[in-house]
Amino acid sequence: MRNTHSGSKLTPTNKTRQTSAKFQPTKILRKKCEKRINKYNSFETAFLKNRSSVESARPVYLTEYLPMQTPGVATRRLPDFRSAAFLIVAFLTGIAGALQTPTLSLFLSTEVHARPFMVGLFFTGSAVIGIIVSQLLAARSDRKGDRKSLIFICCLLGALACILFAWNRNYFVLLFVGVLLSSFGSTANPQMFALAREHADRTGREAVMFSSIMRAQVSLAWVVGPPIAFALALGYGFPVMYASAAVAFVVCAVIVKYLLPSMQKVEVKTTDTLQAPARNRRDTLLLFVACTLMWACNSIYLINMPLYVVHELNLPETLAGELMGIAAGLEIPVMLLAGYLAKRIGKRSMMRFSTFAGLLFYGALLFIHDAVPLMLLQLLNAIFIGILAGIGMIYFQDLMPGQAGAATTLFTNSTRVGWIIAGSLAGVVAEVWNYHAVFYFTLLMIAGTLYCMWRIKEA
Repeated sequence: MRNTHSGSKLTPTNKTRQTSAKFQPTKILRKKCEKRINKYNSFETAFLKNRSSVESARPVYLTEYLPMQTPGVATRRLPDFRSAAFLIVAFLTGIAGALQTPTLSLFLSTEVHARPFMVGLFFTGSAVIGIIVSQLLAARSDRKGDRKSLIFICCLLGALACILFAWNRNYFVLLFVGVLLSSFGSTANPQMFALAREHADRTGREAVMFSSIMRAQVSLAWVVGPPIAFALALGYGFPVMYASAAVAFVVCAVIVKYLLPSMQKVEVKTTDTLQAPARNRRDTLLLFVACTLMWACNSIYLINMPLYVVHELNLPETLAGELMGIAAGLEIPVMLLAGYLAKRIGKRSMMRFSTFAGLLFYGALLFIHDAVPLMLLQLLNAIFIGILAGIGMIYFQDLMPGQAGAATTLFTNSTRVGWIIAGSLAGVVAEVWNYHAVFYFTLLMIAGTLYCMWRIKEA
């Protein structure tokens, strides 16, 4: 019998069509969401693929059934203990240097009984030997081997140098043997920064800010180091002070051995791809000259100030350590702020601002002779050195891509060449005239720095 109401009833086919039409917007939305998820998964996988081999991209099947995430949430990391180890090593190497450098001229003058010219000659010879050692180690570390092992050995040799300075008073033994060992110890610092740059590149960290934070650790060490150095040297004797520096080197070596990452290199021949482009060679040279002159001014200040305070200003011996500690304390926020501003206004502008601060600082030293104004002047000194130390090395690395070790060591060698100039100049001028006259020459070097900074291009 024919059903007269068949047209009003829903057959299975009609029911499926109506259901399909009812949920059609949901299907479209689902397809759009799946498309966005797949697009994000592809982006995330490509991003993570460029990281260290330890970090691998998250499989797609883990994200297909998860809600949409932002890249910031997806890439957030747990605290990195290796990065913390870098900061500790930076602080300890800074402590080791801050215990020795501020008191070295006073040590040579009072303990070794060296004349001003011989004091300057000691700093010059130390810088020359340091350049040779650091350059040889940098060339090798960029080609092959593991920087971690090199840093470990340098820390141990630095500890041996401190032991020699603690109990030996022969000028020439200290100059040739002690300085050679100290050069290896001081090379640990630039090699550690080169290793940190490689670590930051492989783990996706912001290299400028990471380096600035590490530099801030060195400045923090210089906040407490000089006052402690003068307190130990004047209160307990130089052997105790140098023994303390040796302990800092040993602790640093232990941390390097067990906590810093190993990044092996295979030996490669230097090719044109590793060379700085011809456009950058001129800028690199100008930057090297500018940094050398700036470090020379700072080195003259470190050599001259303890003796100038005691012999000409007749102020307390501990004042020099207090001045250096105040400047180092102010350098910490300057370095962090410089790392933040460098991405916005450029490294060249920051370096120019540093040069102007140095011009005001060394000009004021010619006319200020009291303790409180000298302490207030340390703000200009902190701006001068804080920007130079925080931005200068990154500037070299940007101009020399693919040569992190060579660029870092070139920046460090600008410090050593500055010591050569400062040692020779401070010793001769103080021997012929007086300690106050040395600061006139710093103004001439600042003028040369301004000339270089106005010709160099932005990296």
